[in-house]
Amino acid sequence: MELVPGVHVAVTDRHGGVSAGPHGTRNLGGGTGDDPAAVRANRAGVAAELGVRAIVFMRQVHGAEIAYVSEPFGDDPPPVDGVFTTEPGLALASLGADCPAVLVADPVARMVGAAHSGRPGTEAGIAAALVAAMAGKGAVPARMAALIGPGACGRCYEVPAELRDRVAATVPQIHSTTSWGTPALDLRAGIEAQLREAGVADVRHDDRCTIETTDLYSHRRHDPGRFAGLIWLT
Repeated sequence: MELVPGVHVAVTDRHGGVSAGPHGTRNLGGGTGDDPAAVRANRAGVAAELGVRAIVFMRQVHGAEIAYVSEPFGDDPPPVDGVFTTEPGLALASLGADCPAVLVADPVARMVGAAHSGRPGTEAGIAAALVAAMAGKGAVPARMAALIGPGACGRCYEVPAELRDRVAATVPQIHSTTSWGTPALDLRAGIEAQLREAGVADVRHDDRCTIETTDLYSHRRHDPGRFAGLIWLT
């Protein structure tokens, strides 16, 4: 899908790969107990399907560190949760299984970025940190467009009341209640608020809930696999 002219985004699902068992079949996450050869084959298959020269995968640690990249990290990626680039054909991947991907582009600066924004990352402001890092290299937030990928929705993401209140003290828009009346977090609302506060006016959503959508992996459903949100310059 074209996010803006010259920039494409994609969200994988759990189908079309070679992983077996509970990882079936297109698990893209290492460190999940899957056969490493299957993960490598799945990642290569996605790159071929998208027609990109390479994909950058991060070692996501639920933090707010951002790195500029011009090539994939290799077998030992650093612990970062956000990356950005100006290299055409280099796709940036944010892995998830309830944590939304944040995919951002400035089509004029020809710069794209991806971040992994789960509960800790959202609380730490990873989306705003990505926008700021891109702006530091010449991008303009007012020109940016962003897509927030699938994640656990605010009607399903149940948490203890103390946790909700603590996170909402930093990100008020994240405060939510499940459909059954218990405390919850709305990551999507929190991320959108952070992007808009950072100056990004064009914020779009793939609003599928991973807990409710069986075509996607979900940690809350005890799925061990990971799907990806990806962005790249054509």
